[in-house]
Amino acid sequence: MQHRASETGHHAAVLGSPIAHSLSPVLHRAAYAELGLDDWSYERFEVDEEALPGFVAELDGSWAGLSLTMPLKRAIIPLLDEVSETAAAVEAVNTVVFREDGRRVGDNTDIPGMIAALRERDVEEVESAAILGAGATASSALAALARVCTGRVTVYVRSEARAAEMRGWGDRLGVDVRVAAWDDAAEALTEPLVIATTPAGTTDALADAVPERPGTLFDVLYDPWPTALAAAWSDHGGRIIGGLDLLVHQAVLQVEQMTGVRKAPLVAMRAAGETALAVR
Repeated sequence: MQHRASETGHHAAVLGSPIAHSLSPVLHRAAYAELGLDDWSYERFEVDEEALPGFVAELDGSWAGLSLTMPLKRAIIPLLDEVSETAAAVEAVNTVVFREDGRRVGDNTDIPGMIAALRERDVEEVESAAILGAGATASSALAALARVCTGRVTVYVRSEARAAEMRGWGDRLGVDVRVAAWDDAAEALTEPLVIATTPAGTTDALADAVPERPGTLFDVLYDPWPTALAAAWSDHGGRIIGGLDLLVHQAVLQVEQMTGVRKAPLVAMRAAGETALAVR
């Protein structure tokens, strides 16, 4: 798709690199169909950090918003007129809404999306938690845990640089953060809530270490699914929250912000995502 401007309709898209795997078009288009928004379109574009300023500059008034995935969640911030408190807290924007006055407003729907996914599975409060990994998603997970976890959060990382970064996020977000080495990641599995934020395959070796009565695992991956860790967790009777749950809940908030509807169709969006994953 080459055009970035149109005289008719409303446009939105997800940007990132790589982007071919993204389910966002499936979810947003399902919402548009359910809501009867026939003149709305949602596409995906392969855009890296270098190309982002030029891409955004070419968008005209027919554009309603953008979804941002890696590596653009921080790169987009200098291009915005306003950033929400939620996004500023973790210096990561995954949603941009274009206002009628031309202002570009950034938000982070990953954080409330995580909280909504947890609450959907009756996880309202935990005394302690663990995060596997220390990337951009981990900082959003830490921000979500600031509202869910009443005690310490242990973050398992591979480098001292990542460790320092997560300690900094803990101080900024008011979370009691303990950093531990990735070699000890099996210890995380005894926590009442474990959030896995690592790339595909990273946690596979932990599958054999799942305890007999695990708590809740929130694995942010959705393809491939289930991960080896999630499958072992389920086999042991633990509660599972998957990446599709997060993707759907954050996309619901994006649709509401971009279109102005009061309530996006979560059920229809989740069904569309499940169908798309089933044929991959």
